[in-house]
Amino acid sequence: MHPFHHAANTPDKPAIIMANSGATLTYAELEARSNQAAQLYRACGLTRGDTIAIFLENHLDYLPLCWGAQRSGLIFTCISTKLTADEAGYIVQDCGAKLLIAGATLAAVARDLPAIAHRFSVGGDIPGFQPLEAALAGQPVTRIADESAGRDMLYSSGTTGRPKGVIGPLPEGPIDQLDALSGLVGMLYSFSADMVYLSPAPLYHAAPLRYCMSVQKFGGTVIVMEKFDAERYLQLVQQHRVTHSQVVPTMFVKILKLPEDVRARYDVTSLRAVIHAAAPCPVAVKEQMIGWWGPRIFEYYSATEGSGFTAISSDEWMSRKGSVGKSLLGEIRILDDEGNILPPGREGRIYFHGGPPISYHNAPEKTAESQNEHGATFGDIGYVDADGYLFLTDRSSYMIISGGVNVYPQETENILVMHPKVADVAVIGVPNEELGEEVKAVVQPRDWADAGPDLAAELIEFARAHLSHIKCPRSVDFDPELPRHDTGKLYKRLVKDRYWPKKAG
Repeated sequence: MHPFHHAANTPDKPAIIMANSGATLTYAELEARSNQAAQLYRACGLTRGDTIAIFLENHLDYLPLCWGAQRSGLIFTCISTKLTADEAGYIVQDCGAKLLIAGATLAAVARDLPAIAHRFSVGGDIPGFQPLEAALAGQPVTRIADESAGRDMLYSSGTTGRPKGVIGPLPEGPIDQLDALSGLVGMLYSFSADMVYLSPAPLYHAAPLRYCMSVQKFGGTVIVMEKFDAERYLQLVQQHRVTHSQVVPTMFVKILKLPEDVRARYDVTSLRAVIHAAAPCPVAVKEQMIGWWGPRIFEYYSATEGSGFTAISSDEWMSRKGSVGKSLLGEIRILDDEGNILPPGREGRIYFHGGPPISYHNAPEKTAESQNEHGATFGDIGYVDADGYLFLTDRSSYMIISGGVNVYPQETENILVMHPKVADVAVIGVPNEELGEEVKAVVQPRDWADAGPDLAAELIEFARAHLSHIKCPRSVDFDPELPRHDTGKLYKRLVKDRYWPKKAG
């Protein structure tokens, strides 16, 4: 369960293919490159338990750099490329990085990051950074003498505040031991050496990074898209005979909104498992995807914290539409605001009892807030049915209280995004003197020329045809592009901040 085995057995097999450039690393080259990275980390004085930070767009060297840390007993923190210098700098400092690797395409931000001792640039020059290529070239391709297993420490996306570093103990076993995630995906999705995995999302996010590394533990080939594009995704499935992929619901939406003749142009029959997570998927979207691709679509619900995990197949989902499955890790408990366990069918905060505890780096108060005697929570709201299947409602922080009624905007967003003139939508609560909050939709239209009062009225009526009026927007604003994370999560806090007065101090 490690690339070094596949480098010995299938050295010429592609381990990584970059989708647009076609640049490729074989398993032999991945082994050599990750060994050079490990040697560089040691040459810089890093020892087991130290941290490196990676601030890099999807690149051929991304995974080798992570594997170099994994085999050196290091903690590797991958940072979102969408962050400002202040936001990224906070993570560099908070994680305690002793070495920073940044992409030259991000130089405008990277040059303002903390001046830690060892800084390397990828793909060009950054003031104050050493070129990584030259630094790696001077290192041997042999394994370091003191290999030990490292791990990632990834930060929450910070959709509701400062991101939190999710940390756990360093593995004590050998670097090629079977980890829990690899065992799980092998069982659920039949990961194997013959798989071809298409990764359309940024590698700095937990699921793309961890799943790509799991594929390489099995000896499969990873196709990395530099940036998601709906038609290009279908092209790549056909071109490489892709067997597995992981997407987020917004990607499904974009694929479905391609013209019918474009969608029909590509052969996707090689797909065995398309996995989706990260955000609730509108029922109508998933119905259409299963109707098109067949029962090859699998869903799970978890988080970077990893304290719980549910899973559901297409066939199960068709009989329980909207569910994210039954728990495979931790007993699901639904609690009310007073901490009481609710019966099936009642909405409340979701906890996983008996799973691994959550630990946030340098944040004991946030660690304590996330768990109690009933287990750990990711902050989401939902309910279970009588058979133990979980249904998500929304994040508790997104709830709108309008006239004393709790409104979860996800349901409204799921309806509005299906309108043919809508590309993306955020539903939020805005101040209302009488009701406290009222429901507003901020819409990214497919064609900006449609933005205006007529479309606003059309969308309000469209919502009212499907939902009770309390859940429907009273007003609609338009935005050329909503601030959505590449992993599918919406930075709803940034949208809400436009409408709420800033707090004093």
